[in-house]
Amino acid sequence: MTAPRSAASAESMAAELRALIALVQSRGLGPRRIGQLLSRCGSAQAALAAGERLWRDLRLPADSLAELARPDWQRVDQILRWADETENAWLLGRSDPAYPPRLAEIASAPPLLFGVGDQRLLREPQLGIVGSRNPTASGAQTTREFAAALARLGLVITSGLAMGIDAAAHQGALTTGRTIAVLGTGPDRVYPQSNRELSRRIMEAGALVTEFAPGVGPHSSHFPRRNRIISGLSLGVLVTEAAPRSGSLITARQAVEQGREVFAIPGSIHNPLARGCHALIRDGAKLVDSIDQLLEELLPQLKPLTEFANASPSASPSPVTAAGHLEQMPGADHLDAEQQRLLELLGYDPMTPDELIQRSQMPAREVSSTLLLLELKGLVSAHPGGRFSRC
Repeated sequence: MTAPRSAASAESMAAELRALIALVQSRGLGPRRIGQLLSRCGSAQAALAAGERLWRDLRLPADSLAELARPDWQRVDQILRWADETENAWLLGRSDPAYPPRLAEIASAPPLLFGVGDQRLLREPQLGIVGSRNPTASGAQTTREFAAALARLGLVITSGLAMGIDAAAHQGALTTGRTIAVLGTGPDRVYPQSNRELSRRIMEAGALVTEFAPGVGPHSSHFPRRNRIISGLSLGVLVTEAAPRSGSLITARQAVEQGREVFAIPGSIHNPLARGCHALIRDGAKLVDSIDQLLEELLPQLKPLTEFANASPSASPSPVTAAGHLEQMPGADHLDAEQQRLLELLGYDPMTPDELIQRSQMPAREVSSTLLLLELKGLVSAHPGGRFSRC
């Protein structure tokens, strides 16, 4: 008796996922080689069934040939049990429609992601924030403030759950919005242990994601690999404090290679942790010392995302509303006095910033940054000629 098409489809998807896990678990097969196999064979199941001749044609390592011929199905089933038994856990293959499109663009995109939490956040507009594991008190505070302000506007803050700047970025984002932690371990491991409570909060209000399977512990080679995922998921990467030779600068270089924006916050010439940021700025990173400067750079990327969401009402939930504007996160619906004042002065007929400066008696820079924030909140529309009106 033939099973219903839906049941047959589910069985086929389960078999393909099982085969993909077996590929990912094979020694010597990184993302690029697995990508070559999948491109050549069309599916993970076909790749496992292809045989040694094709595997040798692709110049796969000898230890990979042995594992492809005899996959560790017991390990595969352990991973599937973890996904079934862990609350809000998921596995996401690159061919899945839910796979984050920006990450899929990079040359070494992970063929399989393991995660816990809100999977939908992976497809939402993100900013990566990275920096020193031993920041100054002011550097950590600046990071928390930037992360909180950006999360309030609807951006998902993405970082690596390391001590220092990473932890500050996650903490700041959680006060007003959502955050993603990209791990250098399996999704069931926390490193460092001091961030265990933080990881629990992220699972509840955001997501943990990794290319490493359950049970995999920390290793020095994992963290540079993790960094490319942080930048790959994001519209850009902000470095707040970093030594001249650090993992944060590796992330920044990977961001450049991936075509992402790189931002750096300058610091005192007497602060060794400012030197990495200064080096980035010399090499072309955008210097930012305020939220509005960063938003001005991101706005051209955010606008196409809002237009896409407006044209795709059936798309999965995102921080972009049907009206085509960034969703207001908790607290974003409360305007401060200057924002409220400027909004009240604006009419539905477009006005120039000079008119608003004259009417409000506010400094030009303050009017400019406030208009930008109101536009991102969906309360103001920009028009040709640099004019603005209420929505």
